[in-house]
Amino acid sequence: MRIKAVTAALIAAGVITAGAGAIKLYHPSVAHARADSTTAAVQEAAPAPYALRAMPDFAALAERHGPAVVNISVTRPTQAGAEAQAMPWFGPDSPFYDFFRRFQIPMPQGEMPLHGVGSGFIVSPDGRILTNAHVVADASEVTVKLTDKREFKAKILGTDPQTDIAVLKIDAKDLPVAPLGDAKDVRVGEWVVAIGSPYGFENTVTAGIVSATARALPDGTYVPFIQTDVAVNPGNSGGPLFNLKGEVIGINSQIYSGTGGYQGLSFAIPVDVAANVMDQLVQHGKVTRGRIGVTIQEVTQPLAESFGLKKPAGALISAVDKDGPAAKAGIETGDVILKVDGREIRSSNELPPAIADIRPGSTVKLEVWRKGAAREMAVTAGELQATKSARAPGAGTPQGRLGVAVRGLTPEERKQAGVEAGVLVENAGGAAAKAGVRPGDIILSVNNAPVKDVEQLRDRIAKAGKTAALLLQRDEARIFVPVELG
Repeated sequence: MRIKAVTAALIAAGVITAGAGAIKLYHPSVAHARADSTTAAVQEAAPAPYALRAMPDFAALAERHGPAVVNISVTRPTQAGAEAQAMPWFGPDSPFYDFFRRFQIPMPQGEMPLHGVGSGFIVSPDGRILTNAHVVADASEVTVKLTDKREFKAKILGTDPQTDIAVLKIDAKDLPVAPLGDAKDVRVGEWVVAIGSPYGFENTVTAGIVSATARALPDGTYVPFIQTDVAVNPGNSGGPLFNLKGEVIGINSQIYSGTGGYQGLSFAIPVDVAANVMDQLVQHGKVTRGRIGVTIQEVTQPLAESFGLKKPAGALISAVDKDGPAAKAGIETGDVILKVDGREIRSSNELPPAIADIRPGSTVKLEVWRKGAAREMAVTAGELQATKSARAPGAGTPQGRLGVAVRGLTPEERKQAGVEAGVLVENAGGAAAKAGVRPGDIILSVNNAPVKDVEQLRDRIAKAGKTAALLLQRDEARIFVPVELG
């Protein structure tokens, strides 16, 4: 289990590394109502009672599908002479580090194996297993242990670090299988169950609810995570997340923690993503992803107002790769992608996985918002090699108009920045500074209207309404910044 900003996600020799029927209940006031005319009238006018459900019974699910969950132990070569290996429970930042360092036992020098543990689950009777890529990363040996105590040496069929998925194979037959569900049917608030090996305790069952879906994490992956409050700890990595039908809807992968253990924020990779990656790894030995060659950012409320959108939704294009698929299809900076093949893009973080799912060379239909109207455009997807993303600073409180000191660009500055025109921000104050505009930024356009010089910038701002969307060149990235002018 990867633990964000604190620890890795298995356990290695004590080190944290990777790794029913409904009962209807009614309000008592209904049951004790008297059968007089006044009460009858009140009762008739009262709203229908809520149908409450008892706590679900997880025992049958655990008994039926627990045998399909496996314990995965890995061996990695490492240097044993380091203090971190002598004191695996405490990192250098731990308050206990200096205390225990005084009493540590001298360790032998040289290369010694590091053992870690994670989880996985069987997806085919002949021994194919899904787990996390970080569970088996750099492993020299992988051992899979079943609930019946049998152990097998596993072969790694393939890994995909981008989605943190790995596919293993053991030489066995007639194995129990965990059925795969559909993550698209997952609802916030529904019960879910995790089975895995937290801290090495095999086949541990925990339960909770779905807290959110399509959650983007700040590690830049193409995974719309399922967030839950299920107790997930180091060693649960790679284990299944079940719905109450007994279907796997996700693979437990990450937790957010300030202590190294569970704190109510667990994240699972949707099973649809995992199944797609598995099929590609098994069939082709690698994973290919589509790309259209754009840099995107979130559409905030001020930006939505600037572009005439009814609500903040979609992915705003702040830059288009020259000669890329989007550029060839006529996509422009300032366009907002609202749909991909009919699938609504509610937030910018939904676009990368939607495009990545497209097979390179195939055509995708995009619904694009441009100059106050929606239009449909077809783009032939290329193959993803690298990803770029831009994030706009938050908008500030409106104060005056723009509030910047600018000047025109010299020919050398235009050449160095790779722009044909624009104005350089020498100082920023007022509304611009509060919105995040900085000295050194180059203003390229206002509300999608190009800015060639200082006079044109003044004219654009004078004609703008309460909000101006500035397209800035900052270092090598382009971003839209919404400025509330008042």
